[in-house]
Amino acid sequence: MEKRVLGRGLAALIPEKDVETRQGSASTMQTLEPSMQQGIRNIPIDKLKTNKYQPREDFNQEALNDLAASIKEKGFIQPVLVRLKDNEYELIAGERRLRAAKKLGYKEIPAIIKEASDLDSLELSIIENIQREDLNPIDQARAYKRLQDEFDMTQEKVADTIGKDRATVANILRLLNLPVKIQEYVSRGTISMGHARAILSLTKEVEQIRLCTKVMKEDLSVRDTESYAKKIVGAGHGTTTKIEHKDPNLNSLEQELREIFGTKVKVVKAKRGGKIEIEFYSDVDMQRVITLLKSNR
Repeated sequence: MEKRVLGRGLAALIPEKDVETRQGSASTMQTLEPSMQQGIRNIPIDKLKTNKYQPREDFNQEALNDLAASIKEKGFIQPVLVRLKDNEYELIAGERRLRAAKKLGYKEIPAIIKEASDLDSLELSIIENIQREDLNPIDQARAYKRLQDEFDMTQEKVADTIGKDRATVANILRLLNLPVKIQEYVSRGTISMGHARAILSLTKEVEQIRLCTKVMKEDLSVRDTESYAKKIVGAGHGTTTKIEHKDPNLNSLEQELREIFGTKVKVVKAKRGGKIEIEFYSDVDMQRVITLLKSNR
């Protein structure tokens, strides 16, 4: 079976001749025909439903105002992408352009009509936002989780589908294990994903919130946040000295194992033998780790 990879984004599904900027009028569709041909055409905004698979939850109003002003002055540089579903148009990609058009009071919007399944619709929405680099990490994580839950995808399949490596997908999904309040801070950009990952090294919610508050109050760097997190972990286990003087060979081994499993791994040596601890953060994550272990038997 051919692997579905949408790393090329919208360009992979839209013919090059259709994405060229076009001027002039295009006839408005008054009735919807299942056999309508693909191509750029103006469609009535009141006949266009928003995309229930839209991964973005927050829309910056100032940015929307800027986009509306740009559209008013220069027109639409790129049409929205829609599909025909239940004899209606449904948006696949371009909700910011649609919202800007509504702000301007436009009755029509240029669109490319594309045959697409529910999975295609979600994939394309994620890809478009990620390629524009303006989808925040929490919205990304929620979108990946929807791919897992609604389309029965493993982390490996999600990674293949969106053109990212599995470790990146795993790290983004881990953000959903943070308290909701901290997720909101990440979503708004109050703290970075690097800060969030450092906070995730703490297991107790109260400790996570306390460290997050310290980060914002003292404007800590990611490195400082990681240092504070290690001190908290060390204080809880009485092993601060051991952490600071750990065998560099074990550190190197742990790093190698983290890259393999896409999660935190701890190697503990004893006088005789020792143990390897592999963390997981959900039932799905546990199954992913088990699958990786079995695949190397």
